[in-house]
Amino acid sequence: MTTAPQTTGYSRAGSGSTYSEQAVLGDHAPRNTRVGGPLRFADERHLDAHQFLVEEAYLFDSQRYEEWLETLTADVHYVMPVKVTTALGAGFDTSPGMAHFDENYYSLSRRVARFATEHAWTEDPPSRLRHFVTNVRTFVADGDGEHLIVDSAELLFRSRGDVNDSALVSCGREDLLRRVDGAWKLARRTISVDESVMRMQNLAVFL
Repeated sequence: MTTAPQTTGYSRAGSGSTYSEQAVLGDHAPRNTRVGGPLRFADERHLDAHQFLVEEAYLFDSQRYEEWLETLTADVHYVMPVKVTTALGAGFDTSPGMAHFDENYYSLSRRVARFATEHAWTEDPPSRLRHFVTNVRTFVADGDGEHLIVDSAELLFRSRGDVNDSALVSCGREDLLRRVDGAWKLARRTISVDESVMRMQNLAVFL
């Protein structure tokens, strides 16, 4: 007797056990999965992955998004499913077919390009951002040995203007990093936000 694989709950464009397989823009995303337990913190691959995330947080805080695009692969998939509250044992905790972000390289680059126009009302004046990254764990990924899967926890502090209250977003991330010409690049990011109701005024930010 076989048992059907448990799905993530984000089911719309396709079938599979990962958000990228089921997401609208995840058709061409890499499918690598983790192998074995986490690498030791002294492992050079873990140190490289940790440094990648810290440097990325610096680019986000400085809003140097054009430089951030250079750290992405051409087939990148960037997805943040909508979190929902479900009963214990329901088997899913995200809303089927819904995501705050479901993006590929093209859509991410268009978002970045919009920041440079006079129509980016949500970021003019710009937000004051601080990305805190912690709890980093690195895993070997299946495939050709040129990929790593990295788990991390992130806390975003955002303040904008002089009147509105500041906002926080807490989330977990699973990243797939690929070595390209000797440098690590982001090939896939799945963001698991810790709130079912987002209290931030808008999501004109990157996590």
